[in-house]
Amino acid sequence: MKILLTGANGYIGMRILPKLLDMGHSVVCAVRDEKRLSVDAKIRSKIDIVEIDFLDDPEKQQVTKDIDAAYYLIHSMTSSVTDFDEKEAQAAKNFNTILQNTQCQQVIYLSGIVNDKELSKHLSSRKNVEEILYKGPFDVTVLRAGIIVGSGSSSFEIIRDLCEKLPVMITPKWVLTKTQPIAIRDVIQFLTEVLGNKETYGQSFDIGGPDILTYKDMLHGYAKVRGFKNWIFTVPVMTPKLSSYWLYFVTSTSYKLATNLVDSMKMEVVAQDNRLQEMLGIETHTYEEAIDLAFKKIEQNLVISSWKDSIASGRIKKDLEDYIQVPKYGVLQDKKSIPIQNEKEVLKNIWRIGGENGWYYGNWLWKIRGFLDKLVGGPGLRRGRTHPDKIFPGDALDFWRVLLADKKSKRLLLFAEMKTPGEAWLEFKIEDGVLYQTATFRPKGLLGRLYWYSVLPFHLFIFGNMIRNIAKV
Repeated sequence: MKILLTGANGYIGMRILPKLLDMGHSVVCAVRDEKRLSVDAKIRSKIDIVEIDFLDDPEKQQVTKDIDAAYYLIHSMTSSVTDFDEKEAQAAKNFNTILQNTQCQQVIYLSGIVNDKELSKHLSSRKNVEEILYKGPFDVTVLRAGIIVGSGSSSFEIIRDLCEKLPVMITPKWVLTKTQPIAIRDVIQFLTEVLGNKETYGQSFDIGGPDILTYKDMLHGYAKVRGFKNWIFTVPVMTPKLSSYWLYFVTSTSYKLATNLVDSMKMEVVAQDNRLQEMLGIETHTYEEAIDLAFKKIEQNLVISSWKDSIASGRIKKDLEDYIQVPKYGVLQDKKSIPIQNEKEVLKNIWRIGGENGWYYGNWLWKIRGFLDKLVGGPGLRRGRTHPDKIFPGDALDFWRVLLADKKSKRLLLFAEMKTPGEAWLEFKIEDGVLYQTATFRPKGLLGRLYWYSVLPFHLFIFGNMIRNIAKV
């Protein structure tokens, strides 16, 4: 079958793509920016790529007519607190319009469990998208999932951050809300096995794992799997806003995502039936098994995707192309260079920068800068990086965004998503046996210039020692 995969660069899209290829399907990946499709050369050679912005005029967007089926994996929860529901509705309407000119027979949509009498804005939006898709010129199969547990998922990373950093927690009362977590591999299995299955056409199914747990149970369950104990005390007085700030400062999540998650965590997300599981004969994994499987992926450096790499999780609101040309005029720069002996090994050092490996000098100072960034609403350092030595354009790298990662030209270009009175780039480049390191800052007004000169003394020894340590092999 020829399949259109929307949200191909998202958490679920990146997981299902290799599975669809292994099944022998032909896949067309729909992305807003081809350059930031984070797949290796082997996978890229097997797929077709089409650039589509589903929030743009659908008359300007085109896909090949011979599409047999499509996956609708577009969500906007991380991009906005106020109008993400309007964006999701518009994207769904435009999707229907675009697919009118194709032979698409089935659209598979991953939604959220919407069985509670009162729905959060997030879950109401998901349900509204379902209703819009049902109006399209194709048969729809909707899978409704609750908490998805897997390496790199927002839910897993939040639970991980909370448990690893806070052995004793004072938590809001919503941690007593019931949910039904499901392992990411089970979600992928459901998504692939309903493909082309006419019994599932025109239907919506709840999917979940075998455990119905409170969020408190999930936190305790994580600690049990990891071999330690934690203590959790709930208080009734923590407002949604305070809860959002609590998640934002303790975990790696963005404030926008934290706000939308808190809004949804007050609602029970429990499957009403297991019709689809019985129909397909799928045996799902327990919550503790899902946690264990996630860590096996992490330990083997096999994490395929992470919610943190979403462009919407950071500062960039346009295409990467709009930032990749580093300005030359009206900027302040810190340029350093050093001769090197082994270009190959130095390049490896560059590609390992950030995350658990750190920044090669003064990591405690970088952590302080990350903490200060969190205080003013920035991402801080807690996003880390998805893989220890692989980088793709569009990836999150602590409080930077990867604009260019080209091993052939030996160049890495980062854009700062930290809160600053201006725009900042950090570039590493190897040419003719010399490593060049350039920090560029385009200030906004007087405040921007004052900021640059206030941090310049730190630049002198941080950047100087950083390039020397990178050059060491």
